[in-house]
Amino acid sequence: MNIPNYVARNARKYTRHEAVVAYEPTGVSRHSWGELNIHVNQFAHYLQHEHGIEDGDRVALFLPNTYAFVVAHFAVQRLGAIVVPVNVRLATPELGYILENSGARLVVTCKLTDAAVKPLQEQGVQALWLDDVNAMLDGLPAREINCDSDAEDPCTLLYTSGTTGKPKGVLFNHSALLHVGMMFAVEMQYQPESRLLSLMPFTHSAPLNLELIGGTIVGCTHVIAPTFTPDLLLDLTEKERTTHFFGAPVAYLLTAQHPTIESRDLSSTTHWIYGGGPMAPEHAKLAQAAFKSEQFYCVYGLTEAGPTGTLLLPHEHAEKAGACGKRAAVFTEVRLVDDFNNPVGDNEPGEMQITGEGLMLEYWQNPEATAELFTEDGWIRTGDIAVRDEDGFYWIKDRMKDLIISGGVNVYPREVEDALATHPAVLEAAVIGIPHPEWGESVKACVVLKTELANPQEALKAHLQPLLAGYKIPRHIEVLAELPHNANGKVLKHVLRKQQSQ
Repeated sequence: MNIPNYVARNARKYTRHEAVVAYEPTGVSRHSWGELNIHVNQFAHYLQHEHGIEDGDRVALFLPNTYAFVVAHFAVQRLGAIVVPVNVRLATPELGYILENSGARLVVTCKLTDAAVKPLQEQGVQALWLDDVNAMLDGLPAREINCDSDAEDPCTLLYTSGTTGKPKGVLFNHSALLHVGMMFAVEMQYQPESRLLSLMPFTHSAPLNLELIGGTIVGCTHVIAPTFTPDLLLDLTEKERTTHFFGAPVAYLLTAQHPTIESRDLSSTTHWIYGGGPMAPEHAKLAQAAFKSEQFYCVYGLTEAGPTGTLLLPHEHAEKAGACGKRAAVFTEVRLVDDFNNPVGDNEPGEMQITGEGLMLEYWQNPEATAELFTEDGWIRTGDIAVRDEDGFYWIKDRMKDLIISGGVNVYPREVEDALATHPAVLEAAVIGIPHPEWGESVKACVVLKTELANPQEALKAHLQPLLAGYKIPRHIEVLAELPHNANGKVLKHVLRKQQSQ
């Protein structure tokens, strides 16, 4: 079995059932599984005959969460080609690098996101605009194209965020992503009647593989919009009676501050899912209270693993909010090891490693990086430092590269961030190390406040004193209007570090 064949199967099983409800600047469009399959076939024919796309070719999608993205994604894969979803917030040189590195024969874009594409056209890049799907595909042949890709054939090339250099292409086959989608469908109890609200970009692994692929396997309805705002989250949950939402912690924290959230009917949602970073215990409680629900799920994983990893269930939040879970998800195993790949004991820091059916094939055209990622026995190194408590729950302390060494002592930024989150005025915090002539590094906190503080530096330091050892308390605290995030809501600490050196 391969991914696009599930669209064809759903067209037969659930012909008139809503597949995609797309909220776009031009209005709302609704498409059944039968209609989606017709459009996928038509666009596949177009790509084949007008652009010569064939088995193994790479086609980049520089599109937000629109109906066009869904059609193009499955059409590319139906031809046996490899889809390359690209973050629409990238600048022209960044997009150009990915197109060149992937060897993409074509980039599909739209009027919402084409600014970065147009300069590349002048350099010979082949581009195609897909805005109004119905208008463009009207009259094209809809003859069924049977995708004969094997489960082991490559199908998706996702690029990492490039926080430590040039982004790397993460190559997956159908088997891996079907296992990842099935994992999420099982863990989050997807049903054909489920309505999945997708506001996080499909150009990232979790929204794409957990929601779009997972929901398509089951035959769910995808409710989508090109961007995230608290208003959209609240409005579409109410209007469309959505059952599942996945977002970064910041999406929940911003929405929790919305002035109308108290009066909103969000009762249709049975699964509030967050990932891309853990939620501090105080923030988890705040979100549960604001959304009037205890049905919060934390998922932890890695793009290179699908993403798949661990999950924290709703009933575990009361005592273990802040942890990333007690067990690995379906089809997955996790372990903690020291620098020599030996297992560590309870409450001892080690690197989290993952194995299972959802792992990537390789970093595209980068055998050295691929070899560094995999252990000798085939597990993936996450680069995350974690501990397992006496109850078996995993707590991510930090990224190995984010560890602060001040005066020879390790400081885990996550621990300081969680302590800052307990202050009622703090909306979000990021802790980084900055150069110090004597200690090597000094601890600095960048915070976003939800209410004003007369003297934030002194107030926050005083708040931390009974909570942390003295060497962990930030020597520098800077109040910012907002923290830099990538399109999936993850805080970009390398941007904060770069700002310190300017």
